[in-house]
Amino acid sequence: MTLGQIAAAIGARLRGGDASVRVTGVATLQNAQPQHISFLTNPRYRQYLKSTRACAVILSQRDADSYAITALVSANPHATYARAAALFTHHTRHHPGIHPTAVVSPGAQIAKSAWIGPLCTVEKGAIIEKQVFVGPHCVIGERVVLGAETYLIANVTVCHDVRIGQRVLVHPGAVIGSDGFGLAHEDNHWIKVPQLGNVQVGNEVEIGANTTIDRGTLEDTIIEEGVKLDNQIQVAHNVHIGAHTAIAGCVGIAGSARIGRHCVLGGGVGIAGHLDIVDHVRITGMSLVTQSLTEAGTYSSGLSVEPNRLWNKISARLRKLDNLARRLTALEKKHRTNNDI
Repeated sequence: MTLGQIAAAIGARLRGGDASVRVTGVATLQNAQPQHISFLTNPRYRQYLKSTRACAVILSQRDADSYAITALVSANPHATYARAAALFTHHTRHHPGIHPTAVVSPGAQIAKSAWIGPLCTVEKGAIIEKQVFVGPHCVIGERVVLGAETYLIANVTVCHDVRIGQRVLVHPGAVIGSDGFGLAHEDNHWIKVPQLGNVQVGNEVEIGANTTIDRGTLEDTIIEEGVKLDNQIQVAHNVHIGAHTAIAGCVGIAGSARIGRHCVLGGGVGIAGHLDIVDHVRITGMSLVTQSLTEAGTYSSGLSVEPNRLWNKISARLRKLDNLARRLTALEKKHRTNNDI
C-alpha cells in the first residue's frame, strides 16, 4: 500500500512526506526501515523519533508539532496503530466445507460458507452459521450455536447448549461451558451439584488461549459484547461480565460475581464470589477483591516487590502488628481513664 492509502484507511492526516511511497509493514521506531511506518504510544520511546528511519510515524498532534518528521497525525495513536497493523495481518485462508477427517452429526446445521477443520467433532443440534471457521481438533457439543464469522483457531472445546455470538475469536485450548465448581458437603464427603445453566457469549468477544468459562448452576454465565479475555483466565459459574471489559491473564473470578461495563482487570487479579463491581473500574495487577466496588475508579491491593533483605524486615514487622495494635488500644484506654479521673 502507499502511504496515502494507509492514511485514508486508518483515518489519519498525513503531514509532509510523499503520499506515493510504498509501505510494506509496521515496525518499532528503533528497527524501522524506509519501507515501514512506525508509531509512538509510550513517551519513553520519544527519544527515538529523531533517529528513526521509518517513512512516517503515527503521532499525536502534540508530538507532531514538536518533531519535524513525516507524521500520520491522530487523536489516538494507539488505536490508529492497531488499525494500521491490521492492514498487514495475514489471515489464514480457507475454502468452505468439511474436512474428510471431521466427524459431523447428520443433525448438525452447517452453513455452506463455513469451514470445519481436520479431526473436529460437531454433535447433533449444533448450528454453525455463515463464514464460521472451526480449526483443527475442535469439539462442538450438542445444540451449540456459533454465530456468523466466528473463528475458533484450534483445540477449542464448546460444551453443550453454549451460545456464541458473531465475530468472536477463540484462541487454542479454550474451554467454554465446562461444569462449574458446585459441591454440597454432607457426612464428610462432597456431593456434586448439577450445573444446569449455559454460557452466553456476545458479539465481537475475544477469548484467550487456555481460558475456561464455566456454565451456570441454574442461570447462565454471561459474557457481554466486546469483552476481551486474555490467556489462562478462570470464569466461574454464573459470572456476568459487562460489555467492553478487558481482563488480563491469570485472573480468577469466583462464582456469581458481576463485573460492570468498560472495566479493566490487570493480570493475576482475584475476584471473590457473589460481589458486584460497577462500570468503569480499573483494578491493578495481583489485587484481591473481597468486597463489592460501588464507585468507579482505580483500585489496588498487595505489596510491590522489594529487595529480599528489606522484605524480610517488613515481614517481621507485619507479624508484630497485631500485638502493637493491642498495646496501643490499651494505652489509649488507660489515657482516657486517667483523663476522666
